[in-house]
Amino acid sequence: MNLQTDNYLMLSGIQHFVFCKRQCALIHLERVWNENALTLIGKDFHERVDEVKSENKKTIKIEKSFSLRSDKFKIIGIADIVEFHLKGMKWHPYPVEYKVGKPKAENHDEVQLCAQALCLEEMLDLNIREGAIFYGKTREKIKVEINLELRNLTIEAIEGFHELMNSKKLPRANYNKKCEKCSLKEVCMPELETINLKNYLLELEQ
Repeated sequence: MNLQTDNYLMLSGIQHFVFCKRQCALIHLERVWNENALTLIGKDFHERVDEVKSENKKTIKIEKSFSLRSDKFKIIGIADIVEFHLKGMKWHPYPVEYKVGKPKAENHDEVQLCAQALCLEEMLDLNIREGAIFYGKTREKIKVEINLELRNLTIEAIEGFHELMNSKKLPRANYNKKCEKCSLKEVCMPELETINLKNYLLELEQ
């Protein structure tokens, strides 16, 4: 396998792209990052996940911080947990993504999980039909079907992420309620850009 990763993108950036293209560009193109209370809580939560020891049971093996890579989609990253379930005489991977919050209406988390599954499928030459997301706030482990619809959404996001990075352009801000909890709000200044756009349109009408 070719170990060169110059043109590879971080798997974690796919969720950033789906959540907000401008946030994604600020983090992965402009190399900007600010901590806030939510990111610090999330960082602590994932550090505690990393401290979980790998376990071996009769029918389940648990591996933490599992390295992932896809040469087809040119992405690399780390899975929080990959469970290997024994079915018949073979061990089948079952990715589990850990999130500090609660289940969301949007599919950002599911897309990130599916990207992990795509990497595992390529690495291990098999098909993955299901994974799970564990939410720390509600202590729920929710099963996620890795179906065709989710796969298509994920592949579209991966391709969009590559296009964004290749363009080397920062997308315009689109101010909405999710901006209030974003750690990059002070850097992004979405309200300012939105106000300027409105003023520009008003000037055109005069």
